[in-house]
Amino acid sequence: MPQKKNVSSASWSDPDDAPELTDAFFADAEVFKGDAFVRRGRGRPKAVTTKEQINVRLDPDVLAVLRASGPGWQSRINAILRDALKLDGGRARLTA
Repeated sequence: MPQKKNVSSASWSDPDDAPELTDAFFADAEVFKGDAFVRRGRGRPKAVTTKEQINVRLDPDVLAVLRASGPGWQSRINAILRDALKLDGGRARLTA
């Protein structure tokens, strides 16, 4: 049976050669409580203003055109509505 090769980096022979532990190191470090990894939460961080999930019924032809425009069609619906209601940021989001 073939032997496994050690693919890890070379270990330090002298503890004084270890890299300095900075605040940046600890900010990115994984956190453990005992032997259990403490997760930081699922997904991306919450935005300052979050959107509200609703159900809306649209005509099939309208929905087909929006979906045919590709990924991000739901965000484009939001931009179209903001533009139609003349809310701030509507045109900037529509072109993005």
